[in-house]
Amino acid sequence: MHALIVVSHPDSQSLTHAVAQAFAKGVAASGGHSTEIADIAAEGFDPAFNQHDRSAYFLQAPLPSDIVREQARVDRADALVLVYPIYWWSFPGQLKGWIDRVFTNGWAYEETPDGKLIKRLGHLAVHLIGIGGAHARTYDRHGYAQAMRTQIDHGIFDFCGARLVSSQFLLDVNGQAAASHVGTAQALGAAAFTSRTPTLVTEEAR
Repeated sequence: MHALIVVSHPDSQSLTHAVAQAFAKGVAASGGHSTEIADIAAEGFDPAFNQHDRSAYFLQAPLPSDIVREQARVDRADALVLVYPIYWWSFPGQLKGWIDRVFTNGWAYEETPDGKLIKRLGHLAVHLIGIGGAHARTYDRHGYAQAMRTQIDHGIFDFCGARLVSSQFLLDVNGQAAASHVGTAQALGAAAFTSRTPTLVTEEAR
C-alpha cells in the first residue's frame, strides 16, 4: 500500500514537517508499505484557481499540466494524508488552493447533466492531521472543531466519496502537549493501513 502525504508549511524545520515525517516513519515501520511526501510549499505549487482551471471545470479545456501531475500522485496512492497548520480555523491558503485546483469535476466527482452527483474517490482512504496553537477548550467553546469537520471532513471528502479513516487535531503546540505530537503522528502512521485506529492521548481528547 502507498500513502501520499501532502504537507503545507513554508518552514521545513516546523512541527508540521516533523509530524509529516513521523507519520511516514510509522507507515514504514508497519511493514511492506511506502510513502511519498509532497511538500507543496517547497515545490512552489500555485494555489490560485485560474481561467484554465475554470475552463477545465466546465470540461471545455484540458486540465493544466501541474494539476494532471498532482492527480497522478493521488491516483498512485491508496491513502491521502494531509498534514497542515491550522490558520484562522481552517486550512492554510496554499493547501485550500491545492484542493480547489486538484479536486476537479470529472476526476474527484462528476456532475451529470440531469443534476446527479457521482462520487469518484471511493477508492481513496484519507487521514487528516491539523496542528494548532490554541487549546482544545477554545475549539470546543467556539465550535471551531465541529465547523472544520463539517467544512473539510464532510464538505470535501464525503462529497467526493473518499473514506475518512482518521481526523486528528494536534493542539496546544505552544504548551506541554507539543512534545507528544510527533509520537502521536508516528502511531497514526503505523495504523494507517490496518483495520484498527490507535488509542491516542491527544490534546483534543483532554
